[in-house]
Amino acid sequence: MSKCPAVVRLKTGLHARPAALFVQEANKFSSEIFVEKDEKKVNAKSIMGIMSLAISTGTEIYISAEGADADQAVNALVALVGKEELENQ
Repeated sequence: MSKCPAVVRLKTGLHARPAALFVQEANKFSSEIFVEKDEKKVNAKSIMGIMSLAISTGTEIYISAEGADADQAVNALVALVGKEELENQ
């Protein structure tokens, strides 16, 4: 299992289009991936789960994964939320 804290730097937070891109990235991996905020844990591959967390800019979250590509999944998603803007936003 791999788990890492991350601070969301996206200007719009993890809402609407950025959330969809986050979920799309998470779905590239075979591991089970979760996002935690304020003790609430959701499936990172679920757009409704991610949206339910209401993650805004500057929020600290935890991204965890379990499976064959867990480390790669966590690293990719931490890097994604660490950007200020996404290319396809």
